[in-house]
Amino acid sequence: MDSAYLTEEGRWEAVLARDARADGAFWYGVRSTGIYCRPSCPSRRPRRENASFHDSPGSARAAGLRACLRCEPDGVGTGVRAVARVKFLLETAEISPTLANLAADVGLSPFHLQRLFKRAVGVSPKQYAVGLRYARFKEGLKMGKPVTTAMYDAGHETSSTLYRQDGLGMTPGAYRAGGAGQTIHFAVAESLLGPMLVAATVRGLCAVRFGEAGAMMAELRTEYPAATLIEDAAPLQPYFQGLRAYLDGQNPCLSLNIDAPGTEFQQRVWTALRHIPHSETRTYAELAEMIGEPKAVRAVASACARNPVALVVPCHRIFPKAGGSGGYRWGVERKVALLDAERGERVL
Repeated sequence: MDSAYLTEEGRWEAVLARDARADGAFWYGVRSTGIYCRPSCPSRRPRRENASFHDSPGSARAAGLRACLRCEPDGVGTGVRAVARVKFLLETAEISPTLANLAADVGLSPFHLQRLFKRAVGVSPKQYAVGLRYARFKEGLKMGKPVTTAMYDAGHETSSTLYRQDGLGMTPGAYRAGGAGQTIHFAVAESLLGPMLVAATVRGLCAVRFGEAGAMMAELRTEYPAATLIEDAAPLQPYFQGLRAYLDGQNPCLSLNIDAPGTEFQQRVWTALRHIPHSETRTYAELAEMIGEPKAVRAVASACARNPVALVVPCHRIFPKAGGSGGYRWGVERKVALLDAERGERVL
Protein backbone atom coordinates (compact mmCIF):
# COMPACT_ATOMS: atom_id res chain seq x y z
CA MET A 1 0.00 0.00 0.00
CA ASP A 2 1.21 3.50 -0.84
CA SER A 3 2.33 5.16 2.38
CA ALA A 4 0.18 8.18 1.46
CA TYR A 5 -2.90 6.07 2.16
CA LEU A 6 -1.84 4.89 5.63
CA THR A 7 -3.08 7.96 7.46
CA GLU A 8 -6.58 9.33 7.66
CA GLU A 9 -5.45 12.67 6.30
CA GLY A 10 -3.76 10.98 3.35
CA ARG A 11 -6.90 8.96 2.68
CA TRP A 12 -9.08 12.06 2.92
CA GLU A 13 -6.89 13.84 0.37
CA ALA A 14 -7.27 10.83 -1.95
CA VAL A 15 -11.05 10.94 -1.57
CA LEU A 16 -11.14 14.68 -2.34
CA ALA A 17 -9.00 14.06 -5.44
CA ARG A 18 -11.05 11.00 -6.51
CA ASP A 19 -7.70 9.26 -6.75
CA ALA A 20 -8.24 6.00 -8.68
CA ARG A 21 -4.80 4.80 -7.56
CA ALA A 22 -6.23 4.51 -4.05
CA ASP A 23 -8.93 2.06 -5.14
CA GLY A 24 -8.28 -1.22 -3.34
CA ALA A 25 -6.00 0.43 -0.78
CA PHE A 26 -8.94 1.51 1.37
CA TRP A 27 -12.66 2.26 1.25
CA TYR A 28 -14.46 5.24 2.72
CA GLY A 29 -17.87 5.41 4.39
CA VAL A 30 -20.36 8.26 4.68
CA ARG A 31 -22.15 8.27 8.01
CA SER A 32 -24.93 10.61 6.88
CA THR A 33 -26.00 8.31 4.02
CA GLY A 34 -24.92 4.93 5.39
CA ILE A 35 -22.98 3.90 2.28
CA TYR A 36 -19.36 3.08 1.50
CA CYS A 37 -17.47 3.81 -1.71
CA ARG A 38 -14.22 3.52 -3.59
CA PRO A 39 -11.96 6.61 -3.28
CA SER A 40 -12.56 7.32 -6.99
CA CYS A 41 -16.36 7.26 -6.70
CA PRO A 42 -17.80 10.14 -8.79
CA SER A 43 -20.49 10.92 -6.23
CA ARG A 44 -20.52 14.15 -4.24
CA ARG A 45 -17.84 14.34 -1.58
CA PRO A 46 -19.08 14.07 2.03
CA ARG A 47 -18.22 16.48 4.79
CA ARG A 48 -15.03 15.51 6.59
CA GLU A 49 -16.82 14.83 9.87
CA ASN A 50 -19.13 12.34 8.11
CA ALA A 51 -16.32 10.30 6.52
CA SER A 52 -14.87 7.09 7.91
CA PHE A 53 -12.13 4.88 6.46
CA HIS A 54 -11.96 1.11 6.18
CA ASP A 55 -9.32 -1.39 5.12
CA SER A 56 -11.81 -3.68 3.38
CA PRO A 57 -15.45 -3.81 2.21
CA GLY A 58 -16.07 -6.31 5.00
CA SER A 59 -14.92 -3.79 7.57
CA ALA A 60 -17.28 -1.19 6.11
CA ARG A 61 -20.20 -3.60 6.20
CA ALA A 62 -19.39 -4.54 9.77
CA ALA A 63 -19.74 -0.84 10.60
CA GLY A 64 -23.31 -0.96 9.32
CA LEU A 65 -22.63 0.58 5.90
CA ARG A 66 -23.99 -0.63 2.56
CA ALA A 67 -22.29 -0.65 -0.84
CA CYS A 68 -22.65 2.34 -3.16
CA LEU A 69 -24.63 1.42 -6.29
CA ARG A 70 -22.69 3.94 -8.33
CA CYS A 71 -19.06 2.87 -7.87
CA GLU A 72 -19.79 -0.72 -6.73
CA PRO A 73 -16.99 -0.95 -4.17
CA ASP A 74 -17.40 -4.71 -3.64
CA GLY A 75 -15.98 -5.83 -6.93
CA VAL A 76 -16.06 -5.85 -10.67
CA GLY A 77 -18.86 -3.54 -11.71
CA THR A 78 -21.80 -5.90 -12.16
CA GLY A 79 -24.20 -2.99 -12.24
CA VAL A 80 -22.18 -1.11 -14.87
CA ARG A 81 -22.19 -4.18 -17.10
CA ALA A 82 -25.91 -4.71 -16.52
CA VAL A 83 -26.76 -1.14 -17.53
CA ALA A 84 -24.54 -1.39 -20.61
CA ARG A 85 -26.19 -4.68 -21.57
CA VAL A 86 -29.71 -3.25 -21.17
CA LYS A 87 -28.83 -0.19 -23.25
CA PHE A 88 -27.50 -2.50 -25.96
CA LEU A 89 -30.67 -4.61 -25.89
CA LEU A 90 -32.91 -1.56 -26.13
CA GLU A 91 -30.84 0.02 -28.91
CA THR A 92 -30.79 -3.10 -31.08
CA ALA A 93 -34.30 -4.52 -30.50
CA GLU A 94 -36.98 -4.11 -33.16
CA ILE A 95 -39.63 -4.24 -30.43
CA SER A 96 -38.60 -2.95 -27.01
CA PRO A 97 -38.25 -5.78 -24.44
CA THR A 98 -40.30 -5.59 -21.27
CA LEU A 99 -38.65 -4.68 -17.97
CA ALA A 100 -39.18 -8.26 -16.79
CA ASN A 101 -37.40 -9.67 -19.85
CA LEU A 102 -34.52 -7.21 -19.49
CA ALA A 103 -34.16 -8.06 -15.81
CA ALA A 104 -34.11 -11.80 -16.56
CA ASP A 105 -31.41 -11.28 -19.19
CA VAL A 106 -29.04 -9.54 -16.75
CA GLY A 107 -29.96 -11.66 -13.72
CA LEU A 108 -31.51 -8.89 -11.61
CA SER A 109 -34.98 -8.31 -10.21
CA PRO A 110 -37.11 -5.82 -12.20
CA PHE A 111 -37.15 -3.47 -9.20
CA HIS A 112 -33.36 -3.53 -8.81
CA LEU A 113 -32.78 -3.07 -12.54
CA GLN A 114 -35.22 -0.16 -12.72
CA ARG A 115 -33.50 1.60 -9.82
CA LEU A 116 -29.98 0.83 -11.10
CA PHE A 117 -30.72 1.94 -14.67
CA LYS A 118 -32.45 5.15 -13.61
CA ARG A 119 -29.60 6.01 -11.24
CA ALA A 120 -27.01 5.50 -14.00
CA VAL A 121 -28.82 6.89 -17.04
CA GLY A 122 -31.29 9.38 -15.53
CA VAL A 123 -34.41 7.80 -17.04
CA SER A 124 -36.14 4.43 -16.75
CA PRO A 125 -35.57 1.68 -19.36
CA LYS A 126 -39.04 2.42 -20.75
CA GLN A 127 -38.32 6.14 -21.09
CA TYR A 128 -34.96 5.33 -22.67
CA ALA A 129 -36.72 3.11 -25.23
CA VAL A 130 -39.29 5.83 -25.95
CA GLY A 131 -36.47 8.31 -26.53
CA LEU A 132 -34.76 5.90 -28.93
CA ARG A 133 -37.95 5.38 -30.91
CA TYR A 134 -38.59 9.10 -31.12
CA ALA A 135 -35.00 9.74 -32.28
CA ARG A 136 -35.40 7.08 -35.00
CA PHE A 137 -38.71 8.59 -36.04
CA LYS A 138 -37.15 12.05 -36.43
CA GLU A 139 -34.22 10.59 -38.35
CA GLY A 140 -36.66 8.87 -40.69
CA LEU A 141 -38.44 12.14 -41.36
CA LYS A 142 -35.09 13.82 -42.11
CA MET A 143 -34.43 11.09 -44.67
CA GLY A 144 -37.68 11.98 -46.42
CA LYS A 145 -39.76 9.01 -45.31
CA PRO A 146 -43.55 9.48 -45.03
CA VAL A 147 -44.76 9.91 -41.46
CA THR A 148 -46.39 6.47 -41.35
CA THR A 149 -43.29 4.73 -42.72
CA ALA A 150 -41.00 6.57 -40.31
CA MET A 151 -43.36 5.70 -37.47
CA TYR A 152 -43.34 1.95 -38.14
CA ASP A 153 -39.61 1.85 -38.93
CA ALA A 154 -38.94 3.49 -35.57
CA GLY A 155 -40.76 0.70 -33.74
CA HIS A 156 -44.12 2.35 -33.10
CA GLU A 157 -46.97 -0.09 -33.55
CA THR A 158 -49.66 2.60 -33.77
CA SER A 159 -49.84 6.38 -33.98
CA SER A 160 -51.05 6.47 -30.37
CA THR A 161 -47.68 5.17 -29.13
CA LEU A 162 -45.95 7.85 -31.16
CA TYR A 163 -47.91 10.73 -29.70
CA ARG A 164 -48.45 9.37 -26.18
CA GLN A 165 -46.44 11.32 -23.62
CA ASP A 166 -44.88 8.40 -21.71
CA GLY A 167 -43.52 10.85 -19.15
CA LEU A 168 -41.49 12.83 -21.69
CA GLY A 169 -43.66 15.94 -21.66
CA MET A 170 -45.43 17.86 -24.44
CA THR A 171 -44.44 16.55 -27.86
CA PRO A 172 -41.84 18.68 -29.67
CA GLY A 173 -44.25 18.80 -32.60
CA ALA A 174 -46.97 20.38 -30.48
CA TYR A 175 -44.45 22.82 -29.05
CA ARG A 176 -43.10 23.77 -32.50
CA ALA A 177 -46.70 24.36 -33.62
CA GLY A 178 -47.03 27.00 -30.91
CA GLY A 179 -49.04 24.73 -28.64
CA ALA A 180 -51.74 24.07 -31.24
CA GLY A 181 -54.48 21.95 -29.73
CA GLN A 182 -53.29 22.63 -26.17
CA THR A 183 -55.33 24.33 -23.46
CA ILE A 184 -53.11 26.04 -20.91
CA HIS A 185 -54.35 27.61 -17.70
CA PHE A 186 -52.03 30.22 -16.18
CA ALA A 187 -51.91 32.73 -13.36
CA VAL A 188 -49.42 35.01 -11.62
CA ALA A 189 -49.32 35.24 -7.83
CA GLU A 190 -46.97 36.65 -5.24
CA SER A 191 -44.47 34.30 -3.65
CA LEU A 192 -41.51 34.51 -1.29
CA LEU A 193 -39.32 34.98 -4.38
CA GLY A 194 -41.50 37.67 -5.95
CA PRO A 195 -44.14 37.33 -8.68
CA MET A 196 -44.45 33.70 -9.78
CA LEU A 197 -46.15 32.56 -12.99
CA VAL A 198 -47.62 29.06 -13.02
CA ALA A 199 -49.01 27.47 -16.20
CA ALA A 200 -50.27 23.95 -16.80
CA THR A 201 -51.96 21.68 -19.31
CA VAL A 202 -54.27 18.88 -18.19
CA ARG A 203 -51.16 16.67 -17.88
CA GLY A 204 -49.04 18.89 -15.68
CA LEU A 205 -46.96 22.03 -15.30
CA CYS A 206 -45.47 23.54 -18.43
CA ALA A 207 -44.13 26.70 -16.78
CA VAL A 208 -43.05 27.96 -13.37
CA ARG A 209 -41.25 31.27 -13.67
CA PHE A 210 -40.23 34.31 -11.66
CA GLY A 211 -40.01 37.92 -12.74
CA GLU A 212 -42.17 40.87 -13.71
CA ALA A 213 -45.79 39.75 -14.15
CA GLY A 214 -46.50 41.49 -17.47
CA ALA A 215 -43.25 40.30 -19.04
CA MET A 216 -43.83 36.69 -17.97
CA MET A 217 -47.37 36.62 -19.38
CA ALA A 218 -46.21 38.18 -22.65
CA GLU A 219 -43.46 35.59 -22.91
CA LEU A 220 -45.95 32.76 -22.35
CA ARG A 221 -48.25 34.10 -25.09
CA THR A 222 -45.30 34.42 -27.46
CA GLU A 223 -44.18 30.89 -26.68
CA TYR A 224 -47.64 29.36 -27.19
CA PRO A 225 -49.33 31.58 -29.81
CA ALA A 226 -51.59 28.78 -31.11
CA ALA A 227 -52.66 27.40 -27.71
CA THR A 228 -55.83 28.30 -25.88
CA LEU A 229 -54.51 30.34 -22.95
CA ILE A 230 -56.89 30.85 -20.03
CA GLU A 231 -55.94 33.12 -17.13
CA ASP A 232 -57.57 31.33 -14.22
CA ALA A 233 -55.90 30.46 -10.92
CA ALA A 234 -58.60 28.07 -9.70
CA PRO A 235 -57.45 24.93 -11.61
CA LEU A 236 -53.88 25.69 -10.56
CA GLN A 237 -54.43 25.78 -6.82
CA PRO A 238 -52.88 22.33 -6.13
CA TYR A 239 -49.73 23.51 -7.92
CA PHE A 240 -49.65 26.85 -6.10
CA GLN A 241 -50.14 25.09 -2.76
CA GLY A 242 -47.29 22.65 -3.44
CA LEU A 243 -44.91 25.36 -4.61
CA ARG A 244 -45.70 27.65 -1.67
CA ALA A 245 -45.26 24.78 0.78
CA TYR A 246 -41.85 24.12 -0.73
CA LEU A 247 -40.82 27.79 -0.45
CA ASP A 248 -42.10 27.84 3.14
CA GLY A 249 -39.87 24.86 3.95
CA GLN A 250 -42.86 22.58 4.61
CA ASN A 251 -42.54 20.37 1.51
CA PRO A 252 -38.92 19.56 0.59
CA CYS A 253 -39.93 16.96 -2.03
CA LEU A 254 -41.82 18.48 -4.95
CA SER A 255 -43.40 15.59 -6.85
CA LEU A 256 -45.76 17.67 -9.00
CA ASN A 257 -46.59 16.42 -12.49
CA ILE A 258 -44.93 18.29 -15.34
CA ASP A 259 -45.70 18.59 -19.04
CA ALA A 260 -42.60 20.54 -19.99
CA PRO A 261 -41.70 20.50 -23.70
CA GLY A 262 -38.16 19.43 -24.46
CA THR A 263 -35.93 17.17 -26.50
CA GLU A 264 -35.15 13.65 -25.33
CA PHE A 265 -31.76 14.86 -24.06
CA GLN A 266 -33.27 17.78 -22.17
CA GLN A 267 -35.84 15.47 -20.59
CA ARG A 268 -33.04 13.18 -19.38
CA VAL A 269 -31.24 16.15 -17.81
CA TRP A 270 -34.43 17.43 -16.16
CA THR A 271 -35.26 13.96 -14.83
CA ALA A 272 -31.77 13.65 -13.35
CA LEU A 273 -32.13 17.07 -11.73
CA ARG A 274 -35.25 15.85 -9.93
CA HIS A 275 -33.17 13.06 -8.36
CA ILE A 276 -30.71 15.44 -6.66
CA PRO A 277 -31.60 15.33 -2.95
CA HIS A 278 -33.01 18.39 -1.22
CA SER A 279 -30.28 20.78 0.06
CA GLU A 280 -27.55 19.05 -1.99
CA THR A 281 -25.78 20.40 -5.07
CA ARG A 282 -23.97 18.96 -8.07
CA THR A 283 -21.66 20.35 -10.72
CA TYR A 284 -22.53 20.35 -14.41
CA ALA A 285 -19.91 17.63 -14.89
CA GLU A 286 -21.51 15.47 -12.19
CA LEU A 287 -24.93 15.97 -13.77
CA ALA A 288 -23.49 14.87 -17.12
CA GLU A 289 -22.18 11.73 -15.38
CA MET A 290 -25.63 11.10 -13.91
CA ILE A 291 -27.18 10.80 -17.38
CA GLY A 292 -24.31 8.72 -18.76
CA GLU A 293 -22.96 11.53 -20.99
CA PRO A 294 -19.74 12.65 -19.24
CA LYS A 295 -18.51 14.63 -22.26
CA ALA A 296 -21.76 16.55 -22.74
CA VAL A 297 -21.15 19.16 -20.02
CA ARG A 298 -21.97 22.13 -22.27
CA ALA A 299 -25.15 20.47 -23.53
CA VAL A 300 -26.15 19.72 -19.94
CA ALA A 301 -25.58 23.36 -18.99
CA SER A 302 -27.75 24.44 -21.93
CA ALA A 303 -30.53 22.06 -20.87
CA CYS A 304 -30.41 23.51 -17.35
CA ALA A 305 -30.66 27.04 -18.75
CA ARG A 306 -33.73 26.05 -20.80
CA ASN A 307 -35.58 24.45 -17.89
CA PRO A 308 -39.10 25.99 -18.03
CA VAL A 309 -40.28 24.65 -14.67
CA ALA A 310 -38.44 26.31 -11.79
CA LEU A 311 -38.30 24.59 -8.37
CA VAL A 312 -39.98 21.37 -9.56
CA VAL A 313 -36.99 20.72 -11.80
CA PRO A 314 -34.36 22.08 -9.38
CA CYS A 315 -31.70 23.50 -11.69
CA HIS A 316 -30.80 25.86 -8.83
CA ARG A 317 -28.86 22.91 -7.33
CA ILE A 318 -26.23 22.97 -10.12
CA PHE A 319 -22.97 24.92 -9.81
CA PRO A 320 -19.82 25.28 -11.95
CA LYS A 321 -16.92 23.00 -11.09
CA ALA A 322 -14.63 26.04 -11.01
CA GLY A 323 -16.66 27.59 -8.21
CA GLY A 324 -18.98 30.55 -7.93
CA SER A 325 -22.75 30.62 -8.16
CA GLY A 326 -23.06 30.10 -11.90
CA GLY A 327 -26.06 31.28 -13.87
CA TYR A 328 -29.77 30.94 -13.15
CA ARG A 329 -32.59 31.74 -15.53
CA TRP A 330 -34.53 33.59 -12.84
CA GLY A 331 -31.63 35.45 -11.23
CA VAL A 332 -28.57 34.35 -9.26
CA GLU A 333 -29.90 36.02 -6.08
CA ARG A 334 -32.92 33.72 -6.17
CA LYS A 335 -30.65 30.73 -6.74
CA VAL A 336 -28.49 31.52 -3.73
CA ALA A 337 -31.54 32.25 -1.58
CA LEU A 338 -33.13 28.91 -2.52
CA LEU A 339 -30.03 26.89 -1.61
CA ASP A 340 -29.50 28.80 1.63
CA ALA A 341 -33.12 28.15 2.58
CA GLU A 342 -32.84 24.43 1.73
CA ARG A 343 -29.79 24.18 3.99
CA GLY A 344 -31.57 26.01 6.79
CA GLU A 345 -29.10 28.89 6.63
CA ARG A 346 -31.76 31.53 6.00
CA VAL A 347 -35.51 31.97 5.66
CA LEU A 348 -36.93 33.15 2.35
